Amino acid sequence: MKKTMSILLTMIMIMGLFTGCTGTNADSESDKAASSTELNIYMWQQYISDDLIAKFEEEYNAKVNLSYMSDNADAITKLTAGGGQEYDLIMTCDAYMESLVDGGYVEKINFENIPNASNINDSYWTAKEYCVPYLMNYIYIIYNKDTSPVEIKSYNDLINPALKGQIASIDGARNLFPIALVALGYDPNSVNESEIAEAYEWLVKYNDNVVAYGNAEQNLTNGTASVAFTYDGNASWAMSELGEDNNLVIADFENDPVQLGFDLYVIPKGAKHVDLAEKFLNYITDPEVMAANLVEYPYSCPNDAAVQAASEAYRNDPARDFDYKQNVFFQEDVGEAITIYNDYYQKLKVGE
Repeated sequence: MKKTMSILLTMIMIMGLFTGCTGTNADSESDKAASSTELNIYMWQQYISDDLIAKFEEEYNAKVNLSYMSDNADAITKLTAGGGQEYDLIMTCDAYMESLVDGGYVEKINFENIPNASNINDSYWTAKEYCVPYLMNYIYIIYNKDTSPVEIKSYNDLINPALKGQIASIDGARNLFPIALVALGYDPNSVNESEIAEAYEWLVKYNDNVVAYGNAEQNLTNGTASVAFTYDGNASWAMSELGEDNNLVIADFENDPVQLGFDLYVIPKGAKHVDLAEKFLNYITDPEVMAANLVEYPYSCPNDAAVQAASEAYRNDPARDFDYKQNVFFQEDVGEAITIYNDYYQKLKVGE
């Protein structure tokens, strides 16, 4: 299994959707000494409070070095190419955990050193021995009810020609293909090539209506787009930016499920500063610490105690106040079918 997974992940690294990891557990004495004073993290940019980092550094007399990825493929590259040589914590998502664990690319975590992890709702764990959930994201449609030419009730409304040049969208194969598959009546985690091919054809029509990939909330608030396919935290920013009298509404789907994804911290195999990584994971799962972090990054949070400690504004945020939260789907590991997704995704990008 490991050999097969290694070959598969190598192929994906070359094609640009995935990327690399090995590593060793043999630390030098100098590495062990440094483990309590330096922490190297690889994650999304603009996704954790500077104040949180500064307070952690002060409390543990440590230096945190943050490096940033542009998409999930970057994180997988680091993990499958020896991530522990450079990083002590890497952020990935739930869709890839099965392959990462099976491939032996992540360390098993000692949760005796992370008691605050018990604050995380049991429903939101995946590969529980190998990761700590950070934040989670409902990925949905938000639109300006006054300027959108279409009232959006389903994913299929997004390919209406009336929306040409009106949609701002997040990107990525594992975000885009699932909504196309749902629109076509298929499993959002399909491994059937003919279904994925049909989803590609649907996305070609969707792509015709997209004015920009990335910065969906900014394009929505500045009027460049009237519709956005984006994360709930970004929708929260857009609503806040436009004020209480904004004309933004979350699409009220009649049947289609909404994607719910999780960003997770893992310790890459061979990480040098595991002890400090565990202290950091325990720190960010402290309810008060995470509640303060949610002020700046108001995404959905799997930490129940932190949600209770959060501000009333966060708990009553209209970006997370919608009826179909129970009608969700999760990204699942699609195994070798990821190469099929990659091929069609690259074809879609070339055709932009």
